[in-house]
This record gives sequence, structure tokens and C-alpha cells, in this order.
Amino acid sequence: MIEIVSVKRDTQVKNEMRLEFKAISENEAFARTAVAAFVTQLNPTLEEISDIKTAVSEAVTNAIIHGYEGMENYDNRVWLSCFIKNDVLDVEVRDSGVGIENIEKAMQPLFTTKPQLDRSGMGFSFMEAFMDDLEVISEPGHGTSVHMVKKLGTASWIEEE
Repeated sequence: MIEIVSVKRDTQVKNEMRLEFKAISENEAFARTAVAAFVTQLNPTLEEISDIKTAVSEAVTNAIIHGYEGMENYDNRVWLSCFIKNDVLDVEVRDSGVGIENIEKAMQPLFTTKPQLDRSGMGFSFMEAFMDDLEVISEPGHGTSVHMVKKLGTASWIEEE
């Protein structure tokens, strides 16, 4: 399901997109490409697109690899929402999987629960490095939400009146 909507209720929100897809590795490339295509309306630089694609890729991969660990027999889903407000991209990647017991520990560089899968433990570090803001909300047994913000261009964060 792909839904792109122009929003009228919030004058700051120029556009929004919501995706829902099966939590399988093949959809990671789809998700990052969809977000990159969506953000082109802001005329981003190649570096900004690369940063966004990397962060989205890491968030979606975490949802698929870690979020649904031990739940392979279910119809697992990942939800991706993007909002454009002025020249700011707001991205949320959410799963309804196992959740994270200790977010602070999980966000430490090189921490991984899957060394046997050659996971580097740098996913959250990359998200922090490539986006301007990162927030992770999770509850064991109830899934995880990764919220990222990226300001594009060189305009000020604060609107002048």
C-alpha cells in the first residue's frame, strides 16, 4: 500500500507519505528508495539523499532483523511515515515486534545482539550521524518506533515572521 497525500489541516505540513510493507529484507531497498524519491520535491543534494537513504535503511533493517526476532511465522509488518514541513523531512519507522529492553544500551556504538549474523552494532550510530535528530521509543513485547528528522538546505530552522 502506497499513499501520498497533500495535507491541508496543518499549514506547515506540505506533504506526507505512508507505507506499510511485509518485514522481509527485500523491502529495505524499496523503503529507502521510496523515501529518497519522496524527498526530491525539496531539491536535496546528493549528500543529503545519501544520508537519508542510509538512515532509513538502518531503521528498516533493525525493524526486520531485530524487531521480529523469533516471530518469523507471523505476517510481520513495517510502517514508514514521512512528513515534509517547510524544508524539514520527518521520518518514522515502526514495527510491532519484540521491542527493546534497554534503549540506551542498544544505541551504544558496536552493541549488537546478533554478532553471528555479522551485525556491526552501528545502526543507531549511523542514524544519529546522518540525521539531525533521532528518537527511539520502545516497549518490550510491543514494538519500536524510530523517529528521525533531517533539515535540508541552508535555510534557518526558525521561521522569520
